[in-house]
Amino acid sequence: MKRSIFSLLFLLGTISAGWSAGLIVVDEAHWKHPLPPDGIVPPPWPSPRPRPEPWPRPWPVPPPRVYEFCPLEITKHQATVQIKDQIAITAIDQDFYNPNSQRIEGTFLFPVPKGAQIKKFAMEIDGKPVEAELMASDKARGIYEDIVRKLRDPALLEYAGQDVFKVRIFPIEPRAHKRVSLSYTQLLKSDSGLVSYSYPLSTEKFSAKPIPDVSLKVELETKRPLKSIYSPSHNVEVRRHGANQATIGFEAREVKPDTDFQLYFAPEADEIGLNLMAYKSGSDDGYFLLLASPGVDVANQKVVPKDVVFVLDTSGSMAGQKLEQAKKALLFCVENLNDNDRFEIIRFSTETEPLFNKLTDALKANRSRANEFIKDLKPIGGTAIDDALKKALALRSESGDRPFVVIFLTDGLPTIGVTGEDQIVGNVRKNSGNNARVFCFGIGHDVNTHLLDKITEETHAVSQYVLPEEDIEVKVSNFFAKIKDPVLTGPALTFTADIRVTRLHPSPLPDLFKGEQLVLVGRYSGKGPSAVVIEGTVNGTKRKFSYDVRFPEESTGHDFIPRLWATRRVGYLLEQIRLHGENAEIKDEVTELARKYSIVTPYTAYLIIEDEARRGVPILSQSLPLLQEDSAARQATVQNYNTMMVHRYGLGPVTRSRSELALKSANAPADAVSLGNEESLRGFDGGTLGGAGGVPRTWVAGAGPSADSQAARVAQYTQQARFVAGRSFYQNGNQWIDSTVQQLRNPKRVRIQLNSKEYFELAAKKPEVLPWLALGQNVQFALNETIYEVFDQDTTTGTRP
Repeated sequence: MKRSIFSLLFLLGTISAGWSAGLIVVDEAHWKHPLPPDGIVPPPWPSPRPRPEPWPRPWPVPPPRVYEFCPLEITKHQATVQIKDQIAITAIDQDFYNPNSQRIEGTFLFPVPKGAQIKKFAMEIDGKPVEAELMASDKARGIYEDIVRKLRDPALLEYAGQDVFKVRIFPIEPRAHKRVSLSYTQLLKSDSGLVSYSYPLSTEKFSAKPIPDVSLKVELETKRPLKSIYSPSHNVEVRRHGANQATIGFEAREVKPDTDFQLYFAPEADEIGLNLMAYKSGSDDGYFLLLASPGVDVANQKVVPKDVVFVLDTSGSMAGQKLEQAKKALLFCVENLNDNDRFEIIRFSTETEPLFNKLTDALKANRSRANEFIKDLKPIGGTAIDDALKKALALRSESGDRPFVVIFLTDGLPTIGVTGEDQIVGNVRKNSGNNARVFCFGIGHDVNTHLLDKITEETHAVSQYVLPEEDIEVKVSNFFAKIKDPVLTGPALTFTADIRVTRLHPSPLPDLFKGEQLVLVGRYSGKGPSAVVIEGTVNGTKRKFSYDVRFPEESTGHDFIPRLWATRRVGYLLEQIRLHGENAEIKDEVTELARKYSIVTPYTAYLIIEDEARRGVPILSQSLPLLQEDSAARQATVQNYNTMMVHRYGLGPVTRSRSELALKSANAPADAVSLGNEESLRGFDGGTLGGAGGVPRTWVAGAGPSADSQAARVAQYTQQARFVAGRSFYQNGNQWIDSTVQQLRNPKRVRIQLNSKEYFELAAKKPEVLPWLALGQNVQFALNETIYEVFDQDTTTGTRP
């Protein structure tokens, strides 16, 4: 596990942190209080650790008659950031709560963000200004190491090497709040046109319980028009206010943030802003991320007119809320057509009924007629999917001078006319040409995911699935708002010089829309200056844009890029396996990427344990040993994987497709892996095993799988992984083991005891290992063909050496 229960309680009792941006170290006098003889802790000790949602991580049962400590709780953390060009002012408001019956003293520490050049620092405690002492990194390291020695816990080592602000806090009254607010100013760095901002948000290791209120708001303003705005760490909401301003927001409730917040933005005057980031280490091919965005300062005459066909299933199974929500979504879409667009509406059940029998200009009169048609739709009959798609695609212009979009909504399987999956997909392929995009929305569980996903694969579009508890109107309306204003259609990229790019995701490239951006990741070989040439169609005219970039021979600054690429790659490959069958090469690639980058879902977990069993990996080096040893859960994982390969519809296939979409469209890899895992577990253990459709037998509404189910155990096992500073670590017994350890043959081994002289010498000489050491007391990692094993207890006897 991450650390023994003794040291875990010790840490939680002495350090209370809402964020790594600010934490309170409680004075040593308040550290420990022996339990009474009966071992029962009386009030006012806090209630047991609340179970994190959606599923718990496995926590071992604490040994009897250990010590309890005085924890502080964090009840709120809010951060507001104002950025003007490259100057950022960050204001933080934290609320600490002492739930204990005694007064506590402590010290507030604020690790300065890496790379920050702080010009101004102000702090208030309970509304009164206080003086804080700024300590340089060499002295700050001594503070952190001293705490590590006393607590026998290395969590704070992550911040060694950073400056720290230090201020005394007294008193912290019993059952009372202590509010801390601070602000600082920093100059942001710009690299190849991209400006970066980072906010320390990694607090999981310090929080005794989930934080009730987490919010971060960035007000961004630049002199030049804003093009790309991108966060690789969090799924943020971006609202643009004209060409030069935007608001970026992140909010969460009852969470333990464990990833620092990162934001990149590009102020540029070009028609399409294009920026490149790269990562390359060693002799392997490098990784790159390319951002392309037209921003919102696009003149109306440069927005491409489009043709849109709305195809709505009105069969009997759509009766009730489904059809009412779908009708509201279509009303929104019709009202948000551009004046120079053309559109048609086709409703289908047993037969197919178009409204206009042609593409019609989006004039006010035609929109009014469409609204009346939509309001009068009634559910009745079967499901003629093939005929509906044929009629929609027949409206496509052969000239291909306008984007042609079909928005297809259905809640069922084809029952009328042509019903064969391959034949329907073949008809779509034959009639779609090169410019048709068929976006499918599957409503409910009884939809053929193979059919819809193959249709979108053929037409370079995307499928989305709307569960019964979700709102169809919200899903469809949000999607249509994003594709409302095409700017560049049919884009293609080329790279000059000796640069060769491979395994791009997404591929082929989607169209570019006003206010949206392309996030492209891939691998590259070669080095040095190059030109990125992007070609596409603007209002029927071919356009070409060229941008000078540089691919580095060695660059490790943007270490999130490899995991982002791997996450998308795994999502894509899993979809290929599901839709087109297995082959050994694809399975091996998914397995290696999932293990290397901690992309663990029930599907990849099955592949990992199968691979390690086949290779005879010793149990002490395995990635998921508890799943390997739990025969019932392991067998359920195998059965779930195999069932998914044959089932086309039902809750299981729907949630698997949603899981793959979360991975292959990832912008923030950590969030995407979490969502992909959650989606796949939603359909596990009953979603398919219990037959098509319906609710899984073990699923508890609103709370995930029931605690005694196989799905709950698999959920626990798949969460026993951490991706830290470019490495995946898996919990094996009481150790965190680097996934690269099992790849070394006859390596040198070095054992180092926690808190020893050699331990702190290693931390000082090799700062790259600090994030790995911070994982806990017992860690194994590989470095320069050597395996370092840090230990606090003898792992064979369970006693301290």
